[in-house]
Order: sequence, then structure tokens, then C-alpha cells
Amino acid sequence: MTRRAGVLDTVRVAGEVFVPTLAGGVLKRRPRVMALADRLQLDRVAVRTLRRLRARYGTGPVLLRVPGRRIAVLLDPDDVSRVLKATPAPFSPAAWEKRKALGHFQPHAVLATPMPERAPRRRYNEAVLETSHAEHSLAAQIRVLVREETRQLLADTTELDWSGFQRAWWRIVRRLVLGDSARDDTEITDALAALRLRGNWAFLAPRARQRRERFRERLDAYLHRAEPGSLAATVARHPVRNTENTENTENAENTENGVDPHGQVPHWLFAFDAAGMVTLRTLALLATHPEQAEAARKELSGGERTWPFLRACVLDTVRLWPTTPVVLRESTTATSWQGTQLPPNTLFVVFAPYFHRESDLVPFADRFAPEAWLDGRARDFPALVPFSEGPGKCPGENLVLLVTSTLLAELLREGEYRLLAPRTLRSRTHAHDRLPATVDNFGLRFAFEPHEARLSSP
Repeated sequence: MTRRAGVLDTVRVAGEVFVPTLAGGVLKRRPRVMALADRLQLDRVAVRTLRRLRARYGTGPVLLRVPGRRIAVLLDPDDVSRVLKATPAPFSPAAWEKRKALGHFQPHAVLATPMPERAPRRRYNEAVLETSHAEHSLAAQIRVLVREETRQLLADTTELDWSGFQRAWWRIVRRLVLGDSARDDTEITDALAALRLRGNWAFLAPRARQRRERFRERLDAYLHRAEPGSLAATVARHPVRNTENTENTENAENTENGVDPHGQVPHWLFAFDAAGMVTLRTLALLATHPEQAEAARKELSGGERTWPFLRACVLDTVRLWPTTPVVLRESTTATSWQGTQLPPNTLFVVFAPYFHRESDLVPFADRFAPEAWLDGRARDFPALVPFSEGPGKCPGENLVLLVTSTLLAELLREGEYRLLAPRTLRSRTHAHDRLPATVDNFGLRFAFEPHEARLSSP
């Protein structure tokens, strides 16, 4: 049954769930806040808060007392499944808050697009990212460029930290998305980062239109070049008429069916930032879990090229520390919840860490369990949504898993890793394998010992 939270409970949810998430940076993480969140384990606090909310009000949805906005917090896994499977109607991903935030740098991206323009944009993303394919057609090129950048990253070093990893990661991403000529163009990704930081403020900050236009011009130059072996070339092979720069209109009326192909690319770059965080966090888990590390190395030595176990490791890392902690859906029509009618424009909130790390909902909540993604157990929990779920599921999931698992494979081939920091992950309780609820990816640091004889690369 839908119930309305009291004022104090609303304030508690706002202060212990939403504010820390917003402070950490929804679109661009803030390192200092992430370090504090790690030290205070703020996600653990948030999970406890929602557990108390469910104990007091039932499975919900629970309506918060927020002036001017009807917000319903989902607390039941079946409700999460219902909302995500009924995307984009009657539960649209293009919530007002999301459109305001993403509009700072990707106003035409499918994630921020309501119907009817959303449908053709989604189809375009699926075509270029090859959503329905088990492996993207660029797989061979990806393996080569990842191997090259990994070996340069680890050459003549005994330590790996976020700073060095991030530089190599963005070289991989720029080469994959834009082409080899963009490898060292840090200005384009720095420009996007600045726009994303502005997007953290959503409607509270005016849009930097000139800065966005300059970024778009630089991006368009690479996309028009369409270097072979890049997503830019794949975009060129999927033309849409009237795809000139659409920055002078918020709704892309001058594009066929509202599709702005080049306008989809900023989101791919944005999403790969989160994938980099996941990759290094996965390496940290493998460095602290010898059994899983041995399974991964056995997979490498077996000649496997798709790395199912490493992909499962990535999936479970996203489960443990979701890169999209708050999933939003806005109702487009009135909806019924156990006899209660909620009007259109209700904002439904899924706080992923609660559904991923609440031990009453998931028996392996606080331990590293990649095997759950291989033996089918994860499918028994409909609210485990590392890449979202339903028609709104991330269209680039397979591509991201290809890149991240390939990079992990190359890292493991090169040597052994011993986690040095952060303390919260190093000092986990081994007896119960209780992993921290928050991990600061910026603080990850490893001692690296290269193999004398590297595992052979296929």
C-alpha cells in the first residue's frame, strides 16, 4: 500500500540518501566528497535509512513530503521490476531533473529524451552500439588498442594508481570512440568533464551554451573524419539525413525523426568514465580475493576470448558499487499501486545500493559473488540492475563489458597487484567477507609486480 512519509522521515531520507549522492556528483564525481563518503561509509548509512523506512511504512511506494514535487521511493524489488519493464511508458527515463542535468552537455541524448523522439534515438544507439550482438564488430581493434595502452601504462613502474590508470583509460576511450588521432586530445574530454561538472548543478546553474558549442564543434570534426576502427566510423555507416549541428535548437526539430547522431556520442564518452571506475574497482576486488583472481587467471590461460568470468566480475562490481546509484522514472499517466492512484508526473526513485546491498533482499549482498551472474542466481533478484533493466537498459552494456573485461585481462597478464589503498577496502572483515558499502575509486592504489614471463596474448 502506498503511504506518505512523515516530515522527519522525509528529511532523514533527503539528508542521508539524496544529499550525499548529489554531493558526490551525479554526472561527474567529486574526488574530495568521494573520499569523505568512503571514510564515513555513507552508502551504508543510506541503506540503513531505507531499511527503517520500509519497516515503518511497508513495501511502498513511500511518498515523500516534498513541496511542488510528488516523489515516490520504491522499496520492493517487484515494484522496481514493474517500473523498469514499463519504460518508456508509462514510466519515462526522461524525468524533469534528468533533462535539466544532462541538458548541460547532451540535450539530445536518448537518456534525456521523452517520447516520441526517444524511439528513433534509442534505435540509433542500439544500431551503432550493436546492442543485440554478443560481441561488437570492433572487438578485434579493441583488443589491440587495449593491449597497447596497457603495456604503456605498466612499463617501468611498480605502482598503479587512479591518476595513471585514468590517463591510459581515456586514451583507450578516445581511440575507440573518436579514432587514433584523438588519442592524446585531452582537451576534448576535459571540455566534456567541465560541462558535466556544471551538469551536477542541474537547473541551479545556467547552461554554458558557447562552451557546449565549442565542444560540439571539436567532437563533430572527429566524427566527420570517421577513422576506421572507431565508433565514429560506425556512426558514419549509419547515416541519418539532416544531421548537421543542432545546437541551436533544444528539440532537434531539424533532424530526421528527431535523431541527432552526433548528439548521442557525448553520452557514450560520459558512460565510459563510469566504466573506468568499475574497471579499477574490479581489479581491487581481484587483488583482495585470491580465489576469484585464480579463476580469472585460469580463464586467461584457457584461450577464452570473451572472458565470461571477468565480465561477471565487472557486473558484480557494479552491483556492489553502482555507478548510477539513483535510477529515476517519471510517470506519463496515472498509475495504480495496490488500490492507490498516483497522478502523472510522479517521480519514482530506485536507490540501487539499497536493492543491491540489503542483506534481507540479497543473500550475497556484502560479498564479491561474480559466480551469481554465471549460475543464474542473479536473475532471481529483479532489483539487481547494474546496467538498469527492461527497454531502458543500457544499450552499450555488451560494449562496455567487452572493453572492461579486455582491459582486466591485459592487466592480469602483465603482473600481480597488491592493494595499498583505500584502507576501508584493505581492512574488510575476511571472516564474513563484508565489503565496504562505499569505495573511493580516486583513492585506489596498487603495488605492481610484473610477470617475468607474461601470459601469452591471443
